[in-house]
Amino acid sequence: MTRSRLFVLAGPTAVGKGTVAAAMREQHPEVYLSVSATTRPPRPGEVDGVHYHFVDDATFDAMIADDELLEWATVHGVHRYGTPRAGVEAALAAGRPAMLEIDLQGARQVRRTMPDAVFVFLKPPSWEELVRRLVGRGTETEEERERRLATAKLELAAESEFDVTIINREVNAAVQELVALMIGSSAP
Repeated sequence: MTRSRLFVLAGPTAVGKGTVAAAMREQHPEVYLSVSATTRPPRPGEVDGVHYHFVDDATFDAMIADDELLEWATVHGVHRYGTPRAGVEAALAAGRPAMLEIDLQGARQVRRTMPDAVFVFLKPPSWEELVRRLVGRGTETEEERERRLATAKLELAAESEFDVTIINREVNAAVQELVALMIGSSAP
């Protein structure tokens, strides 16, 4: 895989974006996978600089002011997430494919600034499976789960905004579909 192209992976909460991205990182280290910055606290097992760059509000504000983010958004009305610009631009300049794992708001911003990127919608096999995954990870309060599920309904409705849809039935199969897309991508 040597194509220098940006791939944007987005989809509803709990669809498995992070799991697919982690598997991609492990199986295909040649793909630059952006690590987002966030103002939310780490979940159990998350490592700063690997899963996210965990920053405070003042640092995030400075990143915005200094134009260090390709995109940023407030997600679920609570915490901010953003994609640091420097690593993505360096990877593409070096001829590496790059992938962003971001939310719908971020994908829309990137579409405006980098319209040549390939936008991939990761979709759950069913609504029931999405709910099962969200509840099963046990990292949110009941109130936060309800807020995330309400947001997920809106996010699922945005599928038509994307170039390609991959159904995340099984992580390695989703990764292989994404890799096939990266290898064969000269369009859309």
